[in-house]
Amino acid sequence: MPDPQISEPRPTNWAAGRYQAVAERIAVIAAEVVAAADRVSPIRDTDLVDLACGTGSAALAAAEAGAKVTGVDLTAELVAIAAERPGADTVHWVVADAAHTGLPDGAFGTVVSNMGIIFVEPTSLIDEVVRLLAPGGLFAFSTWVRDEAGSPFFTPIVETLGRPPASVYSPDQWGDREIVQSRLAAQFDQVHIETGSHTWRFDSVESAVRFIADESPMHVDLLSRLDETTRARLLDAFTAALRAQADDEGRVSFDAPYAVVTAHRRA
Repeated sequence: MPDPQISEPRPTNWAAGRYQAVAERIAVIAAEVVAAADRVSPIRDTDLVDLACGTGSAALAAAEAGAKVTGVDLTAELVAIAAERPGADTVHWVVADAAHTGLPDGAFGTVVSNMGIIFVEPTSLIDEVVRLLAPGGLFAFSTWVRDEAGSPFFTPIVETLGRPPASVYSPDQWGDREIVQSRLAAQFDQVHIETGSHTWRFDSVESAVRFIADESPMHVDLLSRLDETTRARLLDAFTAALRAQADDEGRVSFDAPYAVVTAHRRA
């Protein structure tokens, strides 16, 4: 049975832990999202918004490519970190919900997101992307893809706490081609999905567990909601799953599939 503490969706506290540790590891995917957008529709001198921008990896990559960039995130602490990064003075930073930004209608030629919008309720998110984009504008984002073999970051959660209700949206739904097509069909065309694989590496099982327990906001937030006994059970499950990915010298390495999606808003 699902644990009652997680059976209903609650927003993750993205200020928990140390999100920049996550952002540094997936910055390469942020660069891929921006490059994909630029290939489909050149972004130089284009008004571009990075939704759920976190500490700004995609926003800064887009600014470096010559776009006129706005970065939006609900978590003020992450926006503050982004605003201190090199090149950040070229970006307009906004603290706002990605699904309710308050930015002008049709103000952007491109909307991007690196592993950000996938955590936002999808119907309201798509409505906001459509509102923000000019007709013919481009939506480009990355998403994790469900790994049928299991992930040491996520499988222990299901095994320990149970699956959430089927009606609840989950981030990796955006990695399902049929779901992407269904969600975008009414307002977008020329939907293109490229897949890749991201390798997570840690020096040891202990450092990987510390990443989960102390740095990754999604995990830190979840662990903070559990009683001590359940928290210990879940950490033990993470440890076992990560140990299974360790080599003879104790280094942990495993691949996580992801996708980069591009789509044009219908003119």
